Amino acid sequence: MKPRISVVTLGVDDIERSVTFYRDGLGLPTEGIVGRDSEIGGIAFFELRGGLKLAIMSRAGLAWETGTPQAPPSQAGFTLAHNVSTREEVDLVLEQALRAGAALVKPAQDVFWGGYSGYFQDPDGYLWEVAWNPFWPLDE
Repeated sequence: MKPRISVVTLGVDDIERSVTFYRDGLGLPTEGIVGRDSEIGGIAFFELRGGLKLAIMSRAGLAWETGTPQAPPSQAGFTLAHNVSTREEVDLVLEQALRAGAALVKPAQDVFWGGYSGYFQDPDGYLWEVAWNPFWPLDE
């Protein structure tokens, strides 16, 4: 197996609300919800850098697609991270997320590894870190 992840899919409570949050609130590009008439009830893909895609579908659709029981919402176990180019950009992205309907979990602050980061939760409770890491320069 090659060390690559192509798509991260999140099960959400309300796909319309989540599209609004990610597209309109955070500015992630998408062609909107596709496959509304399918067994999963639709899915939306958001283009991220480096060819990675973020996908959202209903929790029920994700359970149907995977053949597993529908899981209750949970934030435990992982976070999604969005690295930015400057310390100041961390604060700007956190403010943007809050305006879009996110909940602030941890205000931005200096962290033990030498950077600056904070956390928010999206409308479905998924944890996102917004971080500036001076040791990981980004290709713009």
